[in-house]
Amino acid sequence: MNSMKRTILVLVLLAWALPSPRASAASPADLRQKAGEFITPLPERMKGAEADSKDKIALGKKLYFEKQLSVNGTISCNSCHVVDGKGGGADGQPTSPGAHGKRGDRNSPTVLNAGLGLAQFWDGRAEDLKAQAKGPVLNPIEMAMPSEGAVVERLSKQPAYVKAFTKAFPGSANSLTYDNLAEAIASFERTLITRDRFDDFLKGDDRALTPKQLKGLELFLGTGCTTCHQGPLLGGTSYQKIGLVNAYENTKDKGRENVTKDEDDRFKFKVPTLRNIALTGPYFHDGTQKTLHEAVGQMAWLQLGKKLTDHEIDAITDFLNSLTDKARTK
Repeated sequence: MNSMKRTILVLVLLAWALPSPRASAASPADLRQKAGEFITPLPERMKGAEADSKDKIALGKKLYFEKQLSVNGTISCNSCHVVDGKGGGADGQPTSPGAHGKRGDRNSPTVLNAGLGLAQFWDGRAEDLKAQAKGPVLNPIEMAMPSEGAVVERLSKQPAYVKAFTKAFPGSANSLTYDNLAEAIASFERTLITRDRFDDFLKGDDRALTPKQLKGLELFLGTGCTTCHQGPLLGGTSYQKIGLVNAYENTKDKGRENVTKDEDDRFKFKVPTLRNIALTGPYFHDGTQKTLHEAVGQMAWLQLGKKLTDHEIDAITDFLNSLTDKARTK
């Protein structure tokens, strides 16, 4: 046997003997225990849902899809946060076009499970779902209605809405108000809790994840992703600077500093949830990362200073696919 053949044989034997990059070295039980230190399953319902009646939820759903909440009747909440047709709660665009076609500066975050986060919008300027629902309707770039009064006046001309508000908010002399509109939309959004295979795994199902996804979870934990992506949402519970270790190229958007006026909040954004992340590309607050593969690699470099291999990124990305709502799996 010549030296070339001997070398090839040695390499083949080494490749056979070494663990596959797609197989986890840890057992499912060990990974479950480790993951459980940082991540918990999604709850059965969101805070505030106990006060949501069927009539309020039904009204909120109708309003969520109502294009008459935009100045020219062209867009609804669902236009930017698509939840029908297995939508991931976003619109799949870097930034969203408003009623007049002008685009905003930020990527549309998912509305799925959103009420479980610490606040709403990338910069946290709305404290909850109700406060968030009030913003886009009056935003001149988004739905562009001129005033709360104009919204109420438009809906008041429709008997079906007058009746629906009366049913949803009984005992009120004037149930059709802008405040109640936002509360109804929030009630519907509180129903948007998803169920995925990763939670099945956390609850004890060893077969819920594939071997490659188990390896991805192991890498996700070992790389340090849970520093920010933790809790039931795998994110959504803190604000972090983008470009913590290596600077991010987009320095135009100051992030949370625009809200707090505190220089310490410059370039800080709410950490996005990773639930249903495979459905919500493009990624980052500015929608610059086209694929999940790109986003994972960039995050590891920007936030942790780590250069992941393509195999490692592929495995982590495959794990992230296990966070997709089972009802929305394509």
